[in-house]
Amino acid sequence: MKKRLFFIVLVVFFFVSSSYSEDSEDRTTKSSIQHRITVTANRIETPENEVASSVTVITREELQRMNKSTVLEALEGIMGLIFTQNGPPGSSASLLMRGANSEHTKIMIDGVEVNDPITPGRTFDLSLLLLDNVERIEILRGPQSTLYGSDAMAGVVNIITRKGEGKGEIEFSSRAGSYGTREMNAVISGGKEIWSYSFGASYLETEGVSAAGSAYSGNQEKDGMRNQSFSWRFDVRPRKNLSFDIVLKSINTKLDIDNFGGAYGDDPNNVQTYDAFLFKTGFKGLFLNNRWEQKFYVSLLENDRQYDNPKDEQNPFSSEDAFYKSRIFKIDWQHNLFLNKTNTLTFGFEHLREQGESEYNSMGLYGPFSSFFPTKKAHLTSAYIQDKIRLANRFFATVGARLDSHNRFGSAVTFRIAPSYYIETTGTRLKATYGTGFKAPSLYQLYAPGTFWGPVGNEDLEPEKSTGWDAGFEQSFFGNRFLLGATYFQSTYENLVLFDYVRGYVNIGEAVSTGAEVYLKGQPLENMSFSASYTRTDARDKKTDSFLLRRPRNKFSASMDFSFKKKANITLTILHIGEREDMAWIGWTPTRVTMDAFTLLNGTVSYNLIPGFEIYVRLDNILDSEYELVKGYGTLGFAIYGGIKILIQ
Repeated sequence: MKKRLFFIVLVVFFFVSSSYSEDSEDRTTKSSIQHRITVTANRIETPENEVASSVTVITREELQRMNKSTVLEALEGIMGLIFTQNGPPGSSASLLMRGANSEHTKIMIDGVEVNDPITPGRTFDLSLLLLDNVERIEILRGPQSTLYGSDAMAGVVNIITRKGEGKGEIEFSSRAGSYGTREMNAVISGGKEIWSYSFGASYLETEGVSAAGSAYSGNQEKDGMRNQSFSWRFDVRPRKNLSFDIVLKSINTKLDIDNFGGAYGDDPNNVQTYDAFLFKTGFKGLFLNNRWEQKFYVSLLENDRQYDNPKDEQNPFSSEDAFYKSRIFKIDWQHNLFLNKTNTLTFGFEHLREQGESEYNSMGLYGPFSSFFPTKKAHLTSAYIQDKIRLANRFFATVGARLDSHNRFGSAVTFRIAPSYYIETTGTRLKATYGTGFKAPSLYQLYAPGTFWGPVGNEDLEPEKSTGWDAGFEQSFFGNRFLLGATYFQSTYENLVLFDYVRGYVNIGEAVSTGAEVYLKGQPLENMSFSASYTRTDARDKKTDSFLLRRPRNKFSASMDFSFKKKANITLTILHIGEREDMAWIGWTPTRVTMDAFTLLNGTVSYNLIPGFEIYVRLDNILDSEYELVKGYGTLGFAIYGGIKILIQ
């Protein structure tokens, strides 16, 4: 440990001393916190300080300073979010927002939902997404079904790709380091008045550690991953008030997995592959003297997940293989009416069609087994309306409602109101939201075939429902150089779909999640900024009053960023996750256990050797903390990576 800390201090001293002498003036220049623009909160560009919802925007500049590789890494410190992962990088990961289940958060790429219809809960694996060609990430907490429909009961995460602009440029980056990690990224972008383009390609490979946890007996085999991603966006603007765009994204991954977490869970040849393709195209136009904006988009998402686990020396009598395929086709037609300076009316129509199929085959000591899920389809037609109110730069509010019609369970109605008020004399902003949400049953929950032991799917399922509210404030001080905020939230969930061994899937679950989010961020100097947040979450099963699994009651994160005359940059982050409960097999009995709290300290040091050429060192888990995100599954220890970034204009 002493050698590691000495090395870290030496690296930091080298980078800082190289640029410190040039930076004496910048260290005394003060700056103010800038409010960002969000499009996810209201489906229309809105300044962050006019949004009542709890929203976080991560910009491209912040992503570049962090030198992270995946969306999962970029989100781990955000308040209100908890992640679970079944092993090292690349392993299946879930997002739990404000204590809700992972299937209650809608994940989108450029406004296209990517939750997989063929998964039992219609979830999305965030470990699949690299940060190639990402412009920003917007996180919206609280029920959002009024604008985003099913799956948005707890919130929305929208990953927005870069739109090319200005003179053409090429960005290239590469890094390598611990655990056999190798990564390369390239982005080509540019644009003129009538057209723009951006193309990104990424490759990430790591040897990893045992997914089953090398701290447990019998687990020595490393489980690595490989991810290749491509992203392309092209925009054409034939007229000032009319534009067309095309978005394409593909993901190809290969992942080594184990049979289960814990002792002797290793499997040397168990492999998962995943391929995804996303396509979106449409237009945006202004009509009636720019008072009526229309956005019309068509999107297609295809997923193909495969598993292959042939016989091996450790498992000479058993093998298995499976595939899971799904598709989502969606039409989205949105209208924004700029009625006057105080009111913007947004309404729209959506039509979604999804389908999925799967097949599982295994061979064991008791003979062959097969499970076939034939192609099943569902469709959802929706209409929504929202009024965005803005009065005297003091009062801001949105009021909206939505009607969804599902071909199986019928209709669902949701609504939301979100007011905020700004007190100029004190720099105080008061805000609150109240809304409802719903989630349609997944294809698997509706149509999964029964087994010898009883039924599984249930075509009579009703949608899950939620009601949520939050209230809080933001206070700026010292010339808007610091911002303090706090939000109290509560969400209740009813009709949750759970599996019963006698009846299959049924609507019997109820849960409640309450908590608070507190944050402080500031920029006391032009070359120094910091942020800190604390989340308190109490998520319980309403029927048993027991804590929901894997939800820590306490989470704290903080980051501090130093820049030196645009030559060097130092970023330090700390993440603390408190105790939480999980299930572990004690003998043949599943038993609740408490997982220990842990703290992760990370750092990045970068230096611009010459304009357009940067080198950096990234340090993860500097304290070499031993921890688990899911009981029995492995995580990485201390890691060091070195990389370069090249910008050609």
